[in-house]
Amino acid sequence: MPDATPDQTDARTAALGVSADALARAPSLDSALTTILSAAASTLGAERAAIFLQDPDRQAPELAAAFGMDAGQVDAWRAALNNPAHPLVEAARTGTAAFDRPGDDGPPGVSADLPLVVSRDGVESSVGGMTFAWSATRSVDVPERTFLQSIADLAAVAIERFRLASLITERSDWFERLAHTDPLTGLANQRTLARVLELELARAGRQGGELSVALFDVDDFVATNENAGHEAGDDLLRAVAAVVSESVRLVDTVARFGGDEFVLVAPGPAGITVARRVLAGVAALPEFGGRRPSVSAGVARFPADGTSADELLGAAQRALASARDAGPGKLAEATAQPTA
Repeated sequence: MPDATPDQTDARTAALGVSADALARAPSLDSALTTILSAAASTLGAERAAIFLQDPDRQAPELAAAFGMDAGQVDAWRAALNNPAHPLVEAARTGTAAFDRPGDDGPPGVSADLPLVVSRDGVESSVGGMTFAWSATRSVDVPERTFLQSIADLAAVAIERFRLASLITERSDWFERLAHTDPLTGLANQRTLARVLELELARAGRQGGELSVALFDVDDFVATNENAGHEAGDDLLRAVAAVVSESVRLVDTVARFGGDEFVLVAPGPAGITVARRVLAGVAALPEFGGRRPSVSAGVARFPADGTSADELLGAAQRALASARDAGPGKLAEATAQPTA
């Protein structure tokens, strides 16, 4: 078997360089795999080539990149990959490359199939497969096999790199949400509430506007917990949180303030209207633990009832105490008597 010519060696080296650059700098996995696949196929004169991914969260393989195929051929490849006995799927499953196999279109065509393998904690696993096809009779020699294996390794690393980056982003987003939300209800937590309230107070102060703070308390929540159990109590809190979320406007913020208390921060003069919608929505809920749910509410306004977060929350708490004194399901304003 003749050795590779200098031109062939240079072409393969250039293709590896292009592929390495794609691995380091491509903006997406699709872009990286398309560049790697095209560079290799063009260098070896392959007429068609493809890469598929094996995602552990998906049963069927996913065609990720194609070279030299029209839309019909791409669709045919997607369908073919659903067959676990397909040579490329088999190569990926066993981790064994197959060179010089008969092409899918029959002789004299030839195909080369390579698994895309990565190592995690010393254990090798397949993340997909790569195939190249020629319509004419040819033999994939040793230098070409070495080249293709290097290309397959680069493609495998690209897949692993982008999957890892995606996982890191997802976990970062999850931790970010966790830091700002209450895990039981999904509403904002007290940390987020404090920040939003300060920002809205500053905005209202600059613009000479109004701001309402409403504090809601689930009536007889302790009795629900004691009589029906904590699971029923948690279900009730989630149901109340859902009502609060559905009742507010896009500009409003709702947060869980304590065990069975919720806070609404409502820019403008409509806070009392939103609070009444919350009371009506909770009153329409089904029974929990044999009890009809209701909430009491206290509403305070900026600047009439306070100009700082502490002052407004304090005024809302005093109004809430007045509402509780008037009976379940009542609402009181910081500067008014309880109303039904």
